[in-house]
Amino acid sequence: MSLNAPRLRQVGLQLVSFALVGGLGFVVDVVVFNALRTTVFAPELVPGGPILAKVVSTAFAILVNWLGNRHWTFRSQRRRDWAREGVEFVLVSIAGSLIGLACLGISHYVLGMRTILADNISGNVIGLILGSAFRFVFYRYWVFREDRGPAAPRRLRREEDPLVERPKPAEAEA
Repeated sequence: MSLNAPRLRQVGLQLVSFALVGGLGFVVDVVVFNALRTTVFAPELVPGGPILAKVVSTAFAILVNWLGNRHWTFRSQRRRDWAREGVEFVLVSIAGSLIGLACLGISHYVLGMRTILADNISGNVIGLILGSAFRFVFYRYWVFREDRGPAAPRRLRREEDPLVERPKPAEAEA
């Protein structure tokens, strides 16, 4: 696979849209987490509430990311088998999240860097960068790979749709 200029441009555009979709997913994650954490899953009300809030917010973020990546970032590569594609997407998302957790765990417990700043740098900077790189590669070359089954049908433009009735050209008058 050669990286000629058009291919490089396509990958670059996918990276930008992937980052924008991921940014939206991040915002959804943070907003949903904090909304739940301060209301129905407040630790004063529910033991383990913050963990439950994070599980729910992460699930919402993964759904937003899948829809955004499926319909925008990798729209030309999505497959008909959306259920399998969705499961694969979730598996890759979880694996990417584990990379961030591993960075945090190594920094905090192995290297002994236990400040809030160190935890944020290891988990939310280094872990996010490495996890995102992992996710992009696996989404592109496994989940949304073009040759992994029949492609999802593309939406027809109005003039291409055989079910749209078009006015017939006026017949020449005799």
